Amino acid sequence: MEIYNEEIRDLLNKKSPKLDLRDKDTGVYVKDLSTFVVKKPDDMLRVFTEGNVNRHVGMTKMNEHSSRSHSVFTITVESSEMDDQGESHIKVGKLNIVDLAGSERQSKTGATGDRLKEATKINLSLSTLCHVISSLTDPKCTYIPYRDSKLTRILQDSLGGNTKTVMISNLGPADYNVEETLSTLRYASRAKHIQNKPRINEDPKDAMIREFHDEITRLREQLAALSGGKLNVASGAAGGMAMAGVGDDGAPNVIMAVDEEKMAQMQDALEKDKKAIRKQFEKERQKIEA
Repeated sequence: MEIYNEEIRDLLNKKSPKLDLRDKDTGVYVKDLSTFVVKKPDDMLRVFTEGNVNRHVGMTKMNEHSSRSHSVFTITVESSEMDDQGESHIKVGKLNIVDLAGSERQSKTGATGDRLKEATKINLSLSTLCHVISSLTDPKCTYIPYRDSKLTRILQDSLGGNTKTVMISNLGPADYNVEETLSTLRYASRAKHIQNKPRINEDPKDAMIREFHDEITRLREQLAALSGGKLNVASGAAGGMAMAGVGDDGAPNVIMAVDEEKMAQMQDALEKDKKAIRKQFEKERQKIEA
């Protein structure tokens, strides 16, 4: 897609009208944007090339083929892995590859008419992006102005929260552009200081089960530490009782219990929930297909 004069256009469908932004549980998305399933890199490159040809470009005094819009190429990656019980676990990731139009000075570009209008919109959205990045790096900031432009709204998932962000700066060596070069470097330097905590996008039930397993492992390590590394785990009639014996140095017994039966019940309940969710999802999928 491209953002041209603060309007979103589908670069893979020339006849599409301007598109609207929507918000749902999985994040911000563009309604009715063209999507394609690709199975190898060549397929992806073909789609990218086809869309890139349709971008708005124009001539200015600084660039014969100047980009007059910001473009976003979004790749969604899904993977499915089978566990020991033969159940599949799905993970999803999204990569936004963004080509930002360069900020412009009217005195240098000689922009007039449509070129000037385009430059104004470009500079406005870049200024908002700069404010968002500054807000994300300021620990005292309580409000992030994502909604102030369509560019920052689309890139909300790529800038804050569950993400990793990389900015590549394009600089010119001419001393005539030294002010623009310094401005770009400051821009990128701010982006470097964004601190996020990426996490795995997976079924919430799978995440909960993994947390329970981690907690059990942690508790067992604590028990082993309390017993001086001499930990015997007895099963069967003891109902999963974890016990530590008397040490060689005559240290007192340390007896602690981990209720494995309760954990098994919780896991069974989670599995039932997962099956119910899958059943509901399958019904919805069949309804959509019909």
